[in-house]
Amino acid sequence: MRTPELPPVHEAWLPREHPLHRPRHGRRQLVALICALAFFSAPLSSWLFGARPEQLENRPLAEFPSVTEGFGFFTGLNGWATDHLPFRKGAVQAVNGISRGVFGEPAPLAGGSHSSPVGAGQVDAKPPIDESVFPPVIEGKDGWLYLGHDVSYRCVPSRSTEEVIAGLRAWRKVVESSGRKFQLVIAPDKSTAYPEHLPESYPGEDCSTAEREAFWREVPKATGAIDLRAPLRQTAERNGRPIYHDIDTHWTHEGGATMVYQLAERLSPGITGTWKMAPSRQYPHTADIPDLLGQDRTVPIQAYSLAPDGGADNTQFKPSDFHQPLHLKSSPKPGMITEPVRMVGDSFTQFASPYLAATYADIAITHPDNVATNAQATANFLAEGETITFELSERFVAGGRYPLLDPAAAAEIGTVLAAHPVR
Repeated sequence: MRTPELPPVHEAWLPREHPLHRPRHGRRQLVALICALAFFSAPLSSWLFGARPEQLENRPLAEFPSVTEGFGFFTGLNGWATDHLPFRKGAVQAVNGISRGVFGEPAPLAGGSHSSPVGAGQVDAKPPIDESVFPPVIEGKDGWLYLGHDVSYRCVPSRSTEEVIAGLRAWRKVVESSGRKFQLVIAPDKSTAYPEHLPESYPGEDCSTAEREAFWREVPKATGAIDLRAPLRQTAERNGRPIYHDIDTHWTHEGGATMVYQLAERLSPGITGTWKMAPSRQYPHTADIPDLLGQDRTVPIQAYSLAPDGGADNTQFKPSDFHQPLHLKSSPKPGMITEPVRMVGDSFTQFASPYLAATYADIAITHPDNVATNAQATANFLAEGETITFELSERFVAGGRYPLLDPAAAAEIGTVLAAHPVR
């Protein structure tokens, strides 16, 4: 049988009557093309007229993709254009306002917030269920707001509890086998610390509650993690106020200081006996959860002074998200941890860093993302310490969302630690 010959011209140029005619750009395609060009050119054109993108989430704005990424250049354009759209924050506020005014309910807005420490390395495994069925914000009693990830990450985990435990144990093994001390502390979710302000019912209530109870029953005991729930409650009762903000997902400075006390006592029992802590300055802090509702709201922050020897204040307030490692050094004083400490910590540690600076002569902090995105640099960073401390958020551990929970990540960095042991 003779093979039919292909037409000598492109099918788009064939007469419309021809059976192989395929228009290259129909009307719908043309409209779609115009819309796409407008979407992707909006950030550039608005920039020329003075508009600047606003950072709504706790991560850097997406960078323009590189042409060296191949097809990834095209898939990366969407995230870049979305982040750099002008007036994005105003649009979020308008959508939420209309939804509440017309329908009497918050808009189902998606995205991150200041507190949601989702970065380049986190959420690496695709969940089996569409997480959009869970609200990004849970509106509780008495005006309390909770981050929806407290629920969705538990109900749609990327790793099983057994895999999470195996990953954390792998880190302890590689650190301690290199002669270093290993400390692991898990910052409880606000929904764990204050479940009484959650609404009577909400999507995922049953699965998240069951998983929360199982998590705290099994994980600290199996991994040696410090359970901060009781110390945090004691601090709150002693001070007569909640240790988490009602509209922010983080703990207060009092929560950060509680963690610092607990870590120091485990490294050197009794060392906090000479510490003197007192209220210092107050300042407003942009609350993270209202961002997801298109709202600009602040919470009052009470900061503290801390003198490890009972004398002069030794705190250092250096704002950082730790994506660029933060180094904090000071002259050793009585009551301080003098051995070099390297720490992996997220946004909860931001509320602890002034007090870590006050009580450690040499401490440096890097973000959990960096373990995944720059393993070699992180390995060299951690090798500088004689003690390695991990502060991880409950929602990311319980949901298996940290890539560093893969035992292979610990093994890779463990190779460098083993090559530079502490004797």
